[in-house]
Amino acid sequence: MFIFEWLNNQILKMEWLSTLVKLLVEKVFGLDTTQRLGGSIEFFIYDVIKIFILLSVLIFIISYIQSFFPPERTKRILGRFKGISANILGALLGTVTPFCSCSSIPLFIGFTNAGLPLGVTFSFLISSPLVDLASVLLLASIFNWKIAIAYVLVGLILAVVGGTVIGKSKLEKYVEPFVFSNKMLEVEQEKLTWKDRLVFGKEQVLAIIKKVWLYVLIGVGIGALIHNWIPENIIVAILGNKNPFSVIIATLVGVPMYADIFGTLPIAEALVLKGVGIGTALSFMMAVTALSLPSIIMLKKVVKAKLLGIFVSLVTIGIIIIGYTFNAFANILL
Repeated sequence: MFIFEWLNNQILKMEWLSTLVKLLVEKVFGLDTTQRLGGSIEFFIYDVIKIFILLSVLIFIISYIQSFFPPERTKRILGRFKGISANILGALLGTVTPFCSCSSIPLFIGFTNAGLPLGVTFSFLISSPLVDLASVLLLASIFNWKIAIAYVLVGLILAVVGGTVIGKSKLEKYVEPFVFSNKMLEVEQEKLTWKDRLVFGKEQVLAIIKKVWLYVLIGVGIGALIHNWIPENIIVAILGNKNPFSVIIATLVGVPMYADIFGTLPIAEALVLKGVGIGTALSFMMAVTALSLPSIIMLKKVVKAKLLGIFVSLVTIGIIIIGYTFNAFANILL
């Protein structure tokens, strides 16, 4: 148990890095980390370095695994399953695709075009930006393993339930006709060597880092601002547990924004440190990642208004329920 705790603190939470950054800010920059400016700089440097290190390592590992599952093979695997088991598999597939919601939509189109059931593709679409293996470890590094595992479970449940409801509702007629045209060709993937897979992993790391670096910097910057400059009583008054609408407010505020989970985690961390309920902070994070305005606009190009409205409503209601549930069991999770 002691060894696991030590590994968790030093490898995942990177306490060694926290110590080094504190020394840097205090000894080199000459700033007091207990004061606003010094604390903000310490928070920013530490979180940025930690997130990019974990992100690079995790995306490389995930991408290496992902290289064994090209779209054609994935379609064949998913095609063997029916009903809720197919939705579960679609949601699990989303956990190994470290994409933001906008990046997930082309894959959603490809799967629908390939003939997979609509409900299964929506399970994937909900799960992909919301839950991935990288987010699990990042959540554990910021909060703890109980919260990380609970987050993944409720995220998968939301994806399965949402996809199942859409599948049972027979809404295929509300998908734009072009999505079903030009069926994908069944092409066997060229066999990759282990070197090819390593190169693929490296390329994926670079590609995703290029996409998310700005959002990570903005997210950590906002987190540092919340943590050190915005008075706690203002944040608690708006998003604290004494406000019965805090989860709803956090969810609705998150929807118009655009970022991935890596950029919103530092904001959630800062909110919790300021006294905001864990469920409220996670609701904000989930709304930003699963229901960002750009992704909704993109999705509107491939589905009609009724299906889009059902999708957004299901996910929004699900996120609000999850937020209140996390707040209710906060004493157990924290």
